[in-house]
Amino acid sequence: MMATSVPSCGVCEYRLIFKAASIWCSDCDEGLCLDCKEHHGISKATRKHGTIPISDYQTLPDYITNIKQICSVHDEKYQIYCNEHECTCCSKCIVEKHTKCQNIVALDDIVKNTKTSNAFLEIHETLNEVAENIKRIRQDKNGNQKSLSEKRKQIECEIQQVRLIINQHLDKLQKNFVTELHEKEQKRVRKSGS
Repeated sequence: MMATSVPSCGVCEYRLIFKAASIWCSDCDEGLCLDCKEHHGISKATRKHGTIPISDYQTLPDYITNIKQICSVHDEKYQIYCNEHECTCCSKCIVEKHTKCQNIVALDDIVKNTKTSNAFLEIHETLNEVAENIKRIRQDKNGNQKSLSEKRKQIECEIQQVRLIINQHLDKLQKNFVTELHEKEQKRVRKSGS
């Protein structure tokens, strides 16, 4: 999850003024304070941008908030998705590297309605199942390790018991042999003395 500190307004920060952001614009990839939010909502260039309250943005997982929307090479917004290369592209990337690619799609068309699409729901369910399976596997692994440790202790104890029984049996055999030898020796001594 993201840190709980409130991001500052990107527009104000650019002007070296530091104000807390009240909304997050995913298109601009920055937070906006109340004053800049109003201008952002009525400006022709940004009025159709998708915004969310900053509190909702802060609850998003890192793998969502870390998604880059600006091309690191050309510093332009990604606009196209190339299915052949499985990558996002800005307008300059298309001209430089993807002029011969046939299977390109506008990024807006791909991401539109993703939360309601069947594919998204199926992936979401699959990920939940995978998470549950991983949790079960971890529990089984921990249970197996504990069981293995208990079995080892039990086997060691059984080995000690068998060893004691064998030692007792050998001691008894030794005592019987020694006693028998003494008796035979005594008989010989008596026979030779008579």
